[in-house]
Amino acid sequence: MRGESILIVDDEKLIRWSLSNEMTSAGFSVFEADTVKSALDIIKEKEPDVILLDQHLPDGFGMEVLEMIRENNLGIPVIMLTVIDTSDTAVQAMKLGAFDYLTKPVNTEELLVLVEKALETTMLKRRVNRLLKEQTDRMGFQHIIGSSRAMRNVMDTIVKVAKSETTTVLITGESGTGKELVARSIHELSLRGQETFVAVNCSALTDTLVESELFGHEKGAFTDARHQRKGIFELANGGTVFLDEIGDISLAAQAKLLRILEERSFRRIGGSVDINVDIRIIAATNQSLEQLIADGKFRKDLYYRLNVAAINLPPVRERGEDVLLLAEFFLNQFNAKFHRSFKGLSEETKQLFLQYDWPGNVREIRNVIERAVLLDDGEYLEAKYIELGHLRTSGDNDSAQKVSKTNNMSLNELEKRALLDALEKSGHNQSQAARLLGISRDTLRYRMKKHGISRKK
Repeated sequence: MRGESILIVDDEKLIRWSLSNEMTSAGFSVFEADTVKSALDIIKEKEPDVILLDQHLPDGFGMEVLEMIRENNLGIPVIMLTVIDTSDTAVQAMKLGAFDYLTKPVNTEELLVLVEKALETTMLKRRVNRLLKEQTDRMGFQHIIGSSRAMRNVMDTIVKVAKSETTTVLITGESGTGKELVARSIHELSLRGQETFVAVNCSALTDTLVESELFGHEKGAFTDARHQRKGIFELANGGTVFLDEIGDISLAAQAKLLRILEERSFRRIGGSVDINVDIRIIAATNQSLEQLIADGKFRKDLYYRLNVAAINLPPVRERGEDVLLLAEFFLNQFNAKFHRSFKGLSEETKQLFLQYDWPGNVREIRNVIERAVLLDDGEYLEAKYIELGHLRTSGDNDSAQKVSKTNNMSLNELEKRALLDALEKSGHNQSQAARLLGISRDTLRYRMKKHGISRKK
C-alpha cells in the first residue's frame, strides 16, 4: 500500500465498485460515499488525499462538497466526474477549486495520471506550508532560548498577544533579560510582521529630543528646526513601535503618547494638523512604574493604557538550566564568528554557570562566553577562562563556591553592580563599558548619573 487515500463519491454502486478496484490495485486506500452528507462526514473524519466526485447525488450536487472544501481551506484536490460534458459545468467546478474534470465513462489510465498529478500538487503545497510555518516559527522566536516552565509561559503569551493587531503590550523585567527580542517576536508573529519595526531607547534621549524623535517637527518649530521632519510614529505607520525604558520619558511626552494610544493621532511639534496612524505600541521597562507613579514621575492613566497585555520576563537565576542552553547558543554563535571549534562547556564550567546568579542576565552570559572564546584554545570552554563579576576563576574545584550570591539584592543594586563591574573591567573607558553591557554610551551615562557613579578622570 502507498499510504495515500482516495474518497470516491458516486450514487451508482457499480461505478464505485469499479473505481474502487482500480484505485486499490494502484495501491491507494479507498473510502466510499453515495451522498453529499456521507461525503462530508468522511472528509471531516478521514481527510482523504484526493476526492473523485460525481456531480449529481441523491441529496444534492457535488458542487456543494467543493464549496465546503474551499470555505474550510482544506486543500484537498477534487477530480469531478459527470456523464454530461458541458463547458459551463467545467468552468463552475474550476472556479470552486476543482483540480480537474473527467466525463463518464472514465478512462482508467487518464484518471490515474490525474490522481498522480493531484497528489504531487498536494504534497508540494503541504511542503511549502510546512516550510513557511518553520520559517515563521524561527522568525517569531528568533534567539529566544529556553525550555524552562517560565520561558514556555512567556512564549505562550507572546503567541496569544501577537494575534491581536492593536493591543498595547508592556514588557517588564530586569536589564539584559531580552525585552526587545520579545517585542520583535510579537511583531513578527503578527499580521504586521512584514511592516516596519522601530525600537526606541527612551533613556538615551533628552526630554526635548524624545518628542522630536517620536512625533517629528515642523520647519521653524524651534531654533534648529530648519526643515520639516517626520517622527518615528509617522514613519512606522502600519507597523510596530517598541519604546524601551518607557519610565524615562518626560511627563510632557507621556501626555502626547497617551493621546496616540487613545485617538491614534498626534501633531508634530509646532504643527496644527492631526496625523492619524495605525501602529502597535510595545513598551518595556526594568523599573517599577507603580513606584514612579507614586513619585509623580509617571502618569497613572498612561500606565493603564500601556498595561493592557503584560509580559514579565524572568531573570536568568529563576530559569534553571536555561543558562546552559543560552551558553551553548552563544558558544555556537562565537564559534562561527571567530572561526573556533569548541565542542561545548566543560563540566566544571557548567557547574559554575548553574551556581552563579547572573545579575546581568542574558547579556552577561553573552559577554562572558565571548571573552572566554577569545582566550581559551581547548576543545571545551574551561572554567579558568570564565570571569564572573569581580571573580576570575582559577580552575580549581572550589571555584564555583567562590561566586558571590545576589539573591537578596534589589533591582537597583543589581543594576549598579553591573555598571561598576563593566566600568572596572574597561578601566573606566565608557565606550568599552557600554559595549560590555550591550547599551549605548548615552544610556550608560544616564545610568551612572542615576546611581551616583562619578566619572574617573
